[in-house]
Amino acid sequence: MIRVAFCDDDLSALNEIHVLLNRYSANCNREIAHDAFHSSLELLAEVEKGKRFDIMLLDILMPGENGINTAKEIRQHDNMVKIIFLTSSSEFAVESYEVGAFFYQIKPIWEENFFCLMDSAICECSKEQQKGLILRCKSGITRIDLDRLEYCEVIGRTLLFHIKNGTILESIGSLDELCSQLAQYDDFLRPHRSFLINMKYVQSISYKAIIMDSLAQIPIPHGKCSEIKNRYLEYAFSRRQIFVS
Repeated sequence: MIRVAFCDDDLSALNEIHVLLNRYSANCNREIAHDAFHSSLELLAEVEKGKRFDIMLLDILMPGENGINTAKEIRQHDNMVKIIFLTSSSEFAVESYEVGAFFYQIKPIWEENFFCLMDSAICECSKEQQKGLILRCKSGITRIDLDRLEYCEVIGRTLLFHIKNGTILESIGSLDELCSQLAQYDDFLRPHRSFLINMKYVQSISYKAIIMDSLAQIPIPHGKCSEIKNRYLEYAFSRRQIFVS
């Protein structure tokens, strides 16, 4: 299901978007949950409570907090949502891209254009969700590209996600639950009760530890070395990697 929020101080504009979204949902046979907000403060309150949306349709010229400033605050909590500005003014087009806007649409909004815009935004959301992981971190809601996840370790109830670029993201959770979520991907192996690794980034395996590309050493429990090596060899051969003996 796609979750959409739209915010405009003009009630007639809110009604127009509501009608367009319902038509789009029916036309595409796609389930869309949508929430309307009459002010940016109402929207921000929901985002700060942890509510997540896939797409936001924001007016810019609103009393109090305008759409650009609202987007800046939203980005402090969610760097993934597709923000689309629907506005009668082209004045803020450049600023819109400073907050990572997906699109800047000048009103009036025609049905055909709106449908194309929604198609593009939803397509982008789907691509990101195919091999990604959504985390609630201290910095807000973040998406991890699983291809860039080198390994994860758990300390108590804290999961530490080590990303290929050296970034470490913290999230509360269970490694058991994470392993279940990633079971459909054969890149991942749990060699130790406290670690989950991406075999794509294995540099070498000894009887004591797995050495990752970052030179992190993942401990191997006693008696598990042969099993782990065999699992890695199966993975490597399935990707037609070449071995020299």
